[in-house]
Amino acid sequence: QVQLVESGGGLVESGGSLRLSCTTSGSIFSSFVMAWYRQAPGKQRELVARITRGGSTNYADSVEGRFTISRDNDKSTAYLQMNTLKPEDTAVYYCAAQPGTFTYWGQGTQVTVSS
Repeated sequence: QVQLVESGGGLVESGGSLRLSCTTSGSIFSSFVMAWYRQAPGKQRELVARITRGGSTNYADSVEGRFTISRDNDKSTAYLQMNTLKPEDTAVYYCAAQPGTFTYWGQGTQVTVSS
């Protein structure tokens, strides 16, 4: 069983920054692909950023150049640094751990960007 605990969400003004953290327990973090998704009210959950075991990253076009995903295998933690936030970034952000084809999800953390 894998547990994911997210933190770092909150309310920020447009143009501001936040850093989300996702700490895992219960298995070998370094073997996971880690990702961040988000879901805004009335919309489907979408992939924001992904980082492989080897550290390769990819991003949604809407956040490219503003968000950075990273991982610290020693701390079993993944991060999402979010800069130049916009009101359209407002959503519940979910951490995902993917050891294979199955996905473990965190509980989600709310990010609200005011205009």
